[in-house]
Amino acid sequence: MEADLREILRAGLAAADPARAVRRHLRVGDGEVLAGGERLRPRRIYVVAAGKAAGAMARAAEQILGDRLSGGLVVTKDGHRPGPKTLKTLYASHPEPDGRGLQAARSVAGLASSLGEGDLLLALVSGGASALLADPAEGIGLEELKRLTGDLLRSGADIGEINAVRKHVSTLKGGGLARLASPARVLALLLSDVVGDDISSIASGPTAPDPTTLEDAREVLRRYGIDPPEGVARRLREGPETPKPEDPLFRRVTNVVCGGGRASVEAATRRARELGYGALLLSTTLTGEARGAAAVHAAMVREALASGNPSPPPCALLSGGELTVSVRGAGTGGPNQEFCLALAVELEGVAGWAAFSADTDGQDGPTGAAGGLVDGETARRAREAGIDPREALDRNDAHAALAAAGALLETGPTGTNVNDLRAVLVRP
Repeated sequence: MEADLREILRAGLAAADPARAVRRHLRVGDGEVLAGGERLRPRRIYVVAAGKAAGAMARAAEQILGDRLSGGLVVTKDGHRPGPKTLKTLYASHPEPDGRGLQAARSVAGLASSLGEGDLLLALVSGGASALLADPAEGIGLEELKRLTGDLLRSGADIGEINAVRKHVSTLKGGGLARLASPARVLALLLSDVVGDDISSIASGPTAPDPTTLEDAREVLRRYGIDPPEGVARRLREGPETPKPEDPLFRRVTNVVCGGGRASVEAATRRARELGYGALLLSTTLTGEARGAAAVHAAMVREALASGNPSPPPCALLSGGELTVSVRGAGTGGPNQEFCLALAVELEGVAGWAAFSADTDGQDGPTGAAGGLVDGETARRAREAGIDPREALDRNDAHAALAAAGALLETGPTGTNVNDLRAVLVRP
């Protein structure tokens, strides 16, 4: 089953290939740039690619545009592939911002502000761009932004809530990049890593109108008990607001979702069927606490083994989405690792199942693992290695427990970033 799980994961990652996504949606012909139903004749074309898939997206765009491309910038994470040699690649930190991200954001803002009537800004946006472009608004310091980001990531807030705050304390997010580029045309190709593919949430919506408000951002902080730094609190009190859907600047902006998690889960499901499993795609929009999701999956495994419902073995249960962890301990991990450890604890000693849960970019939380690959013996192996798996869960220390059990799933940087992917196989 482990070999089958790795085949299923490979199929899911291949479907999330960012270069293919760009090639599906961007065309050049008869002097025009075609995408999203638009036919544009720009005098100059500049690229800004930001996110974990920025390098691959920029290389694909350069191949399509050729000598029509006037220049641009690529901002991606350490260890990820760069953009083409014709564009400058900048590296920055993720998930918490750093000084390099601050400089990268300033470079992007400078490029956007230099554009004029007749120019086209091609924005290639993928998950991770929110942190990589460290763009604190006026009056907010980098250390304040880092503290806020860390508090949000540990709070259990979902990505929409986190981005509602980010957009109101930034210069590029929440439509800020589109505003800086005006009056140039903006064409954005968005590789989605958010549930539902909301363009205002993908990378905090640098080219999209922001439906959230300052009050929404303040409410997120109240809901999760986050005491913001002084500069952040002042910005959220005094504004200004982000550009809203009715703002006329968006008449010159086209946003196209070129790929996302659904295609990845569907491809993984097809591969499971090819391998002989009765595959059920449970959901492409699964959210909530990782431990709760693991408990539901464990119940389904027991039911399949006992009664053949919801599908008789051999069967596969697949899902995508974005789970969260409310961090209360001092351990290390991420939502995919926490899901796997919780599942291993729930099904300790139960034979006939195996599962993985993976972040499609290859990094789950602040670790070097994409997630975990577990079975009915994982919890026992962790215990034999000197780590109590239940206590590790209580410490939010899934990484250490899975490492002790030899159950970490390590892919390295994948060059893409869509929703998380999970598969559970059941076979007597």
